[in-house]
Amino acid sequence: MNQSVKNINPIPGTQYALPAGLLSIGRKLLRFKVFNNLRPLAWRVAAVSEVPGNPSVQNQGSDRHLRNCGSITVISANLWHDWPRYWRITERLEAFIQLVVEEDVDILLLQEVSRTTGLRVDEWLADRLGMAYVYTRANGHRAIGFEEGIAVFSRFPMSQPALSQLGHQSNPFVRRMALGAKVETPCGDLHAFSVHLGITPRNNTTQVAHLRHWVGNIALRQPALVGGDFNAHESSPQIRQTRSRWLDTFRHLHPHADGHTHVIRWPWGSVLRKHRLDYIFLLPDESSWKVVETRHLSTSGLSHSDHCAIITRLEPV
Repeated sequence: MNQSVKNINPIPGTQYALPAGLLSIGRKLLRFKVFNNLRPLAWRVAAVSEVPGNPSVQNQGSDRHLRNCGSITVISANLWHDWPRYWRITERLEAFIQLVVEEDVDILLLQEVSRTTGLRVDEWLADRLGMAYVYTRANGHRAIGFEEGIAVFSRFPMSQPALSQLGHQSNPFVRRMALGAKVETPCGDLHAFSVHLGITPRNNTTQVAHLRHWVGNIALRQPALVGGDFNAHESSPQIRQTRSRWLDTFRHLHPHADGHTHVIRWPWGSVLRKHRLDYIFLLPDESSWKVVETRHLSTSGLSHSDHCAIITRLEPV
């Protein structure tokens, strides 16, 4: 489907590439024969620094939208591309597909969706699952044979794709993105957003604040889901502020449970540190949907990722 893409950036300076002056100087230098051997490398560097363009959109999902209004099942998952090794990536994706099928999932909010010369994960998943999807590049570029991004998949039709680069980025080669679309469910429209935020606390705090503002401008008080790898523990100030505004679906049903979704281990296998970094939020709290189930899960046998996936089931009020 060919649609305009909403890109609302209330914080200036979020769309960052190599400075125009630096690019101009670089082009002039590369005209000299002595730099002939550097041209391919320079082109790759410039490509990786390009800001993402319009997302890839495919609205050819299955006919699940013909069913009656009922519960909706959502999974948010970091697929862990493991660049440059891509450790058993096809096997891990097969395990993830099995999980999606077993749980009868309607909407997927995905991070670290990779594209390489041998496998474009967004297209591969859409073909295997029969889902509509929206995907955007975040980092890397096809010019170097690898890129990774975020995606929203749906059994129902989607419209109004929207994306934004979050926060102030001083590094032109690493960017953090939010991507969303309106999902046309049998129970009414539901906005769905996938996000992958930065690791450093300062940048992460700015990105979360930007995300809340941007999602609010897109959803406009309509029901919305925001899921992804926030890279911030639930005790951090930015997550506490977010939970005061949006409904944390896991904590809503499990206020005292161990909620970790990511574990760092010593080389010999024992746990060094574990955190809750992945969330699905529902907004506004008093929406037309209620949370009836939510849990953290991994695939049986070979784990699909180094993060747990989050599954949340909603029912119309």
